[in-house]
Amino acid sequence: MISLRNLEKSFPTGPTRTWVLRRIDLDIAAGEFVTIMGPSGAGKSTLLAILGMLDAGWTGEYHFLGQPVHAMKPRERADLGRAHVGFVFQQYHLIDSLTVYENIETPLTYRDFSRADRQSMVADILDRFRIVGKKDLFPNQLSGGQQQLVGVARAVVARPQILLADEPTGNLHSAQAREIMELFRQLNEAGTTVIQVTHSEENAEFGSRIVRLKDGWMEGAAGAE
Repeated sequence: MISLRNLEKSFPTGPTRTWVLRRIDLDIAAGEFVTIMGPSGAGKSTLLAILGMLDAGWTGEYHFLGQPVHAMKPRERADLGRAHVGFVFQQYHLIDSLTVYENIETPLTYRDFSRADRQSMVADILDRFRIVGKKDLFPNQLSGGQQQLVGVARAVVARPQILLADEPTGNLHSAQAREIMELFRQLNEAGTTVIQVTHSEENAEFGSRIVRLKDGWMEGAAGAE
């Protein structure tokens, strides 16, 4: 599903460059549940943003579903990401002025779904996540755990093949965090590929494989200490 070869990202700092990612080689198969771990500043969130096609300022090769992302124009990249990738953020990123229903429906409005299809898909996800009773509430009327549940629902309503999660339980207490992670496990068992960034060893146990980064290098890579 995903193949990275010699992927690197840096930015100029005066006469030199500061490296964020160095020589990343990584393969992720469809149906995996992969955890990316490492200390702050290791490049974890940057790698996730590149995988989600939210960051274009990198070099190297990135193949996604057999397509060369590195050779695509920005619009093509964005369209590919929207069609196949769902994103869950630590800060929820819900739209305060929209109801739960409207927040979940938002990603469907950017794609070629009829109004009837959108209504059916949102109704299905509200029922699946047991939040039908919250559909007319606004984000500020929800707890942190409920907001993140809505964030996950919004990320998967279009049935993406891959779900990317950046510290998805960082703002939640332990019971809420476990509920979100159990939900990720269920989605993965149903066929969704999941890649999460986390500092939590407990969250990492939900996955099948851990990729560790340090100072932009993958653990075990040539040049990594």
